[in-house]
Amino acid sequence: MAKDPFPYRDIPVWDETYLRYKGLFDFDGLYAGVVDWAKNYNYFFHEKVYKHKVPSAKGAEQELRWSLTQKVDEYVIYEFILEFHIWDMKEVKVNVGGRQKSLSSGRIEIKVTPFLHTDWQKKFDKKVWWQRLLGKLYFKVMITDIEVFHIDTLRYRHNNILAHIRKLLDMESKTHVYKEYLGEN
Repeated sequence: MAKDPFPYRDIPVWDETYLRYKGLFDFDGLYAGVVDWAKNYNYFFHEKVYKHKVPSAKGAEQELRWSLTQKVDEYVIYEFILEFHIWDMKEVKVNVGGRQKSLSSGRIEIKVTPFLHTDWQKKFDKKVWWQRLLGKLYFKVMITDIEVFHIDTLRYRHNNILAHIRKLLDMESKTHVYKEYLGEN
């Protein structure tokens, strides 16, 4: 396979971050909360993988992969890949505030990986040599904008979605340190 002439096309902004949780959680609320977060920040939600394995005596096992993408401009796309792995998942009825609520019990691991994609339209991925050269020059001109503006924004959004997931799982306080950093509510 030929080497990619544009190694800068998919930039991992941060290493993947893992959240692990064991106990009761509202999976439907988690799903709705992540979709709501995506809508609030103008991300497109796409469920790429859904695997439900045959339940054992301990419970079911599920694997999910979600993609949240946002087209920032004609050159840059932000993307979050959320991978869920749930073990020993059972539905449990719990009395919350005087009414029955269906919650899930089990172990959950969530891997969140942010990416910054450049030249997503592949305008500079042509066979003509001068278009490839133009793409490299354009990237060198845009690198300060990418490093200063886009990567910082994506890192703080990464912290924001992690705090939101932790809040939905009742893992920490309802606010986080960088909440108002980007000037958003």
